[in-house]
Amino acid sequence: MDINLTGKRALVCGSSQGIGKACAIELANLGASITLFSRNREALETVLSELNREQGQEHHVLVADFSEPEQVSRAITGHIAQTGAFEILINNTGGPAPGPASGADSQAFLAAFNLHLISNHQLVQALMPGMKEKGYGRIINVISTSVKQPIPGLGVSNTIRGAVASWSKTLANELGPFGITVNNVLPGATATARLDAIIAGKAKKQDISLEQATENEKSQIPLRRFAKPEEFAAAAAFLASPAAAYITGINLPVDGGRTACL
Repeated sequence: MDINLTGKRALVCGSSQGIGKACAIELANLGASITLFSRNREALETVLSELNREQGQEHHVLVADFSEPEQVSRAITGHIAQTGAFEILINNTGGPAPGPASGADSQAFLAAFNLHLISNHQLVQALMPGMKEKGYGRIINVISTSVKQPIPGLGVSNTIRGAVASWSKTLANELGPFGITVNNVLPGATATARLDAIIAGKAKKQDISLEQATENEKSQIPLRRFAKPEEFAAAAAFLASPAAAYITGINLPVDGGRTACL
């Protein structure tokens, strides 16, 4: 099975921590040159020092605020002009604040739309010409299992993630003839800072201990544990590889079996 990414370049968004960081490390381990992209330069520089550096790999750091799509567009356009095209894009941005959809301010939906779908779209448009020229493209969107089954208490996120999933499927149909695949990877409960914050919020709301809230979450997962970020990264890396050339337009849950539907 060919999962070698030597000679490939990957743009990994939200790579200062958690799932994004794990994806960047895994892709680098497979031979790709990585550009780390988020708004936190200091954290990115720390991740940069952890990346594999063999086989002529060249890694970079790129900084922009994903709540400002035009800023994202300017940053990536300039970076491509300086360093060259990419074959791999990992779209990954932290989720909107929790809360019911019925109580959400309309501005929260607009902000999340810019943060996720519009910034994702700006990046695809910037990278697409290079992918077409090379005849190789892997666009991987990190979204949520909520596109299959809405998650209670994440109203804005459920809404926007669904929009990203439909956008992704549409792109898969349009870009397939150029050798570009587009897939969504859906993380379940993964041991990250965001999960810690969600569990802490539930513990406070339910007036139970953090330990009990953690066990309650694990009890809903058939594997009875949270995912490691590295386990999610392995799935994303496979989709980025030559071995996944005939897989496009899918939603791949990495959730320990928690999602109740097929």
